[in-house]
Amino acid sequence: MIERARIKLRPWQQAVVAVGSALGALLDPRRADLIAALGETTGKPAFERVLERMKRNTEGIAMLLERPRVISAKVGHAWDLPENTFGAAYARFMGSRNFSPDDRPPVRFMDTDELAYVAMRAREVHDFWHTLFGLPTNLIGESALKVIEFEQMYLPMCLLSVVGGTARFNEKQRTLFFQHYFPWAVKAGLQCTDLMCVYYEQHFHEDLEDVRRKWGIIPAPTAPE
Repeated sequence: MIERARIKLRPWQQAVVAVGSALGALLDPRRADLIAALGETTGKPAFERVLERMKRNTEGIAMLLERPRVISAKVGHAWDLPENTFGAAYARFMGSRNFSPDDRPPVRFMDTDELAYVAMRAREVHDFWHTLFGLPTNLIGESALKVIEFEQMYLPMCLLSVVGGTARFNEKQRTLFFQHYFPWAVKAGLQCTDLMCVYYEQHFHEDLEDVRRKWGIIPAPTAPE
């Protein structure tokens, strides 16, 4: 449960965890637990803004009341949906990479149950966004998605992740990202709907291209040869 995992920190402790998590994540970007801790300890104002937006949105209100979780027990039916649906596309994305929706680290450093849920929701919908935007899970794809996440939530962690990710690019990757993916990501993140106010699970049965149009999603362009 989200509530049981939480740890209350004093301001100076939050600062220590934030700095330590940032340094650790820069040294090893695969440490999802450090990236999560960085997002929580630096992201409270951003999560508060997302929470207020959700409270003014019909689907957002429903999510806050029902608190759906993106875990195998709740989204496993996506694997049985018709091929053209959003749910089936999500299942293909996860299955082709041998990902599990149960692998996300718990929220530990949010002050309230509501904020803890918003932080958890932001973490768990990440793979929905990969599916909708058609982004790979390599360094370029993750950096591009972090640009969109920053525009959607203004989380400092997203901006730091872009800086850290691009610092690891070789010259060819850097050119590809800044000439090809970065301009697209800026436009895509600004044009689409408020993605934190979408109750994705209720749209699993809908056609993938239909939901992309409905939510103003611009799929990632094909990388040049």
